[in-house]
Amino acid sequence: MASSPSGFSPRGRFSCSLLTRSLFTRLWRWWHVLLLLILVLGFSTSNFVPRRFRFRVFKSSRPVGGPHPPAINLPNDLWTGRANEVRKAFAHAYRGYQAQAFPYDELRPVSGERVNNFHGWGVSMYDALDTMWLMGLEDMFYDTVEDVAGQTFSMSSGEHAHFFEVVIRYLGGLLSAYALSEDPRLLKLADLLGENLLPAFNTPSGFPLRGVNTRTGETNGEEATCLAEVLSNQMEFKYLAHLTGKSKYYAATEKPMAAFYGSENIMHGGLFATMWNVTTGKPNQTEFTAGGCADSAYEYFLKQWLMTGQKEPRMRDLYVRSANAIIENLLYVGPRRQLLYATDIVHGGPTHRMQHLTCFLPALLALGVHTPALQLSDAERKRHTWAAEGLANMCWAVYHDTASGLGPDKILVEPWSVPERGRWAARLEEWEQAGAPWVPPGVADLERETVPQARGYDAPVDQYLLRPEAVETFYIMWRTTGDVKWRERGWAVFQALETSTRTKYGYTTVRYLDDPKYKPFKSDDQPSWFLAETLKYLFLLFTEEDLVPLDKWVFNTEAHPLPVFQWTQREIEEYKIHVS
Repeated sequence: MASSPSGFSPRGRFSCSLLTRSLFTRLWRWWHVLLLLILVLGFSTSNFVPRRFRFRVFKSSRPVGGPHPPAINLPNDLWTGRANEVRKAFAHAYRGYQAQAFPYDELRPVSGERVNNFHGWGVSMYDALDTMWLMGLEDMFYDTVEDVAGQTFSMSSGEHAHFFEVVIRYLGGLLSAYALSEDPRLLKLADLLGENLLPAFNTPSGFPLRGVNTRTGETNGEEATCLAEVLSNQMEFKYLAHLTGKSKYYAATEKPMAAFYGSENIMHGGLFATMWNVTTGKPNQTEFTAGGCADSAYEYFLKQWLMTGQKEPRMRDLYVRSANAIIENLLYVGPRRQLLYATDIVHGGPTHRMQHLTCFLPALLALGVHTPALQLSDAERKRHTWAAEGLANMCWAVYHDTASGLGPDKILVEPWSVPERGRWAARLEEWEQAGAPWVPPGVADLERETVPQARGYDAPVDQYLLRPEAVETFYIMWRTTGDVKWRERGWAVFQALETSTRTKYGYTTVRYLDDPKYKPFKSDDQPSWFLAETLKYLFLLFTEEDLVPLDKWVFNTEAHPLPVFQWTQREIEEYKIHVS
């Protein structure tokens, strides 16, 4: 008998047909079992993660430098695996926000409730956008862009947006997400918001008022304003001016700088007062700090100079002068454990209080040292390097000391009986005169101290607010020194976050950090900065690839990376920019 073209005889095909029908009949009898197996396998492989929260692996491995997301590498080594753990933590926190709080501002992660505390525009979405992009969560990113694309930033008459917070969170988030993705919808929103915020600058001094109605332009605010509120909008508005070509953005944000370029408002050895008068543009008290109400002003001296291509010497000079003044006047060493800390000056003397917010300072100093064009002298470079190392060690110690592994929001350091003996600059001079025989005072690593009475400080505010400043410093110290201890310290902080702050819906602020018998009390609050800053810096700390090169990107004070750019000749002439 002739074979078929396929090589099988008709009898063979018939036999196969009978076998197939028999097998099909048996499978049909067990269809419900097969269906259950398929469902179980399907759910186990997806891990119950909705589409927008699945992690897409991209073929490209290029660092962030254009409109394409970075690669997600599968966890084939220690640090990539740890970065992936942070990515999963972010997905958990944002998934909780989406499910329980969208489109409100923030999630209550213990109760699953929601709250509008930043004008009801959904601040968590704007703060989280660039973190999604850097983590390679493309689906989540574009879904969120869809969620915010129709925003008008409207508010009722009589309401006022908090200018400072809206600039660093909403505007900074939009500009960064646009710089990374080049999605035109984000720039359109940023331009709209920038226009709506401009009336805040309509004061005799040009200092922005604290409140502005983004629909009517009505402003509101007291005469007194913080140094940080005056000088923490320059990065955002200058980049917006560069993107849109609108000189009014540059003119508005540069006018407040005029009060600081001269020497008439410099006080206490080169520092600037914490509180200022909006009408006169002059300081209205003589308190000084590098912490809250002043921190990001000092930060933006350096960072706006870096972002605009290091071409404006007045900003560079402001940073170097103020950084030297902080080191000279605000840094102290405790008598116990050689704790180096940055304190406040009130009524002419140190308070010996240090805020968690001040842990941004070692990152700032390290970034300055890492920038050759800053042109620090050899003596300045050494002091800035030592100060960064010592302060960063202190910021780690207050985490490492506690039972929970989380750092308190404020500490009070035990002072010397004669305060001048504790001033770090004076101690350095003594050390140098003695021939510099050992590690500079306050710079060495600190051993863990579990006995509160032996730590050399108390924690009057014993709560952790999911703040990012310590891990920000660990990230910058890692990238500028290459010392792996900063990565290990960051991992310890992440593990403490997982142990003490994770909830069913997200992550929460906690209180009572140092009771070895009990877990910290969960306070039911997930600030948007946790999505914007804390998890972003941890992720970047653990990624092997340098996704945000420090010579190409600059983080604003809410950790939104903005690209380094050069002013065009037209901009220099039209905006009247003072370049070197």
